[in-house]
Amino acid sequence: MRDKIFTQKNDLVNFTFDAQVAAVFDDMVKRSVPGYQTLIEMMGLLVKTYGQNNTNYYDLGTSTGAVSLALGLNNTHKNNKIIALDNSPDMVRKCQANLKGKITNFEVICCDIQDIYFDNASIVVLNLSLQFISPKVRQALIDKIYQGLNARGALISSEKIHFDNTQKQAEMANLHLDFKRANGYSELEIASKRQSLENILITDTSKTHLKRFKKAGFSQSFCYFQCLNFASFLAVK
Repeated sequence: MRDKIFTQKNDLVNFTFDAQVAAVFDDMVKRSVPGYQTLIEMMGLLVKTYGQNNTNYYDLGTSTGAVSLALGLNNTHKNNKIIALDNSPDMVRKCQANLKGKITNFEVICCDIQDIYFDNASIVVLNLSLQFISPKVRQALIDKIYQGLNARGALISSEKIHFDNTQKQAEMANLHLDFKRANGYSELEIASKRQSLENILITDTSKTHLKRFKKAGFSQSFCYFQCLNFASFLAVK
């Protein structure tokens, strides 16, 4: 279904992942996030490389389940369970419907990802999720993920980022706007969505992400993909 949520002026203060958003989320994210399809496709390579037999894979902030589906369809290891979590009941229902009959041995849970206990994990994914969590508790979540990962387990995190250099930040922001325009969003839609996300989507720099992984104890971490102001990081325990 095509995203038309912001085609008219409304009184929406903060963006919420409700039924209206869940219905159009797949279209919204593809038209709003540069390189999104590549982010998902890379999960196939990463699960083959870093997944381990007899372990759990966690998809944190699963939304409609694209990451979980990619993990399940590309998994080459044995006896794995995919645990998908989201705090939106509407997203959880959409995720369950999307995964049913396509992959096996998965569980979709409606909860705050900060409340989950990570057990026997070889892969944990934060796909456009950390940016919606308060910056004050981001380090604590990364620390918790690190503790729950097995040796050589991997944390995969894709997020919108910003840049310390003001000129580069302005250029990237303008290119992102052009990307949205090229994908059919009007000036009203772009402005309305930006306003609704202003107080709930808080970005970090790449340097901040990498410092956070190092502080948690990961043996190596790096940005493996970037498209405009969206970046994907891999941190290995």
